[in-house]
Amino acid sequence: MNKRNLGLLAAFGATVIYGFNHTIAKNVMPTYIEPFGFILLRVLGAAILFWILSFFLKNKTIDKNDWPRIFLCSFLGMVVNMLSFFKGLELSTPINSSVLITTVPIFVFLFSALIIKERVSKMKIFGITAGFIGALILILKSPITGFNASNIPMGNSLFILNSSTFALYLIFVKPLVEKYNIITLFRWLFLIGFLMNFPITINEFSNVDWSNLPLNDAVFPMLYVVIGTTFFTYLLNAFALTKLKASTVSSFVYLQPIVGIIYALTTENDSLTIVSSLGMLLIFIGVYLVTKRIEEKT
Repeated sequence: MNKRNLGLLAAFGATVIYGFNHTIAKNVMPTYIEPFGFILLRVLGAAILFWILSFFLKNKTIDKNDWPRIFLCSFLGMVVNMLSFFKGLELSTPINSSVLITTVPIFVFLFSALIIKERVSKMKIFGITAGFIGALILILKSPITGFNASNIPMGNSLFILNSSTFALYLIFVKPLVEKYNIITLFRWLFLIGFLMNFPITINEFSNVDWSNLPLNDAVFPMLYVVIGTTFFTYLLNAFALTKLKASTVSSFVYLQPIVGIIYALTTENDSLTIVSSLGMLLIFIGVYLVTKRIEEKT
């Protein structure tokens, strides 16, 4: 298998792991662990795994001038981003989460225009508008409750916060990824993320009845989120980026709703309505229009 195909396989594998996560993580909360407690488990587990792996590699010393950016990236990508996603997943549905994650490219382009002054064409303004209208439909016109979802509009709003902070994280972390070894960088990002999350999440983490967790319904899903969704997806995406263009890897986000929706429907953890389908269609149109030129040029 050539290097390109290995990269494509890695990017696809990361996408599939993410797609399943929307339903797997949802089914654990809040019965066995509450969302904030889950985040502490996630960042702690990932930090331990990245630090263990780093002991077998040559690590570059972090430049003093890069620490403020590292702290900012950790706050955006390992604190606000994760807390808003898991709390949103508790309140909303797996299908909504898997669809709203595709707004990330829209936010990346929007923030790039604001921060680094990237030119905005009329077509992209239309795409951004369509995506936001679709997101608003999912937030305002979704039923209040359903499928173990206690507050769908609030959950969907948190998904938007998740996508926007992750988009900012991608913009600010790019120079660091290009400068440092991925393992070196992630061990610090997750360690700092653990320390930042600790005061917010320790109460819910302490409430978990760790000694009586059922294997199939709680332990295995938790391991999936820590090892699969966090540790392996970062490694798979990093590997894919060494073999493929960034635009090619980022395009795999479009597969997440497909994987997430199929898995949620086949396991009877969610359902589709006409209104939610309309919102999803507008988001997909928006993402396509915003990313179309980038993909053509790269």
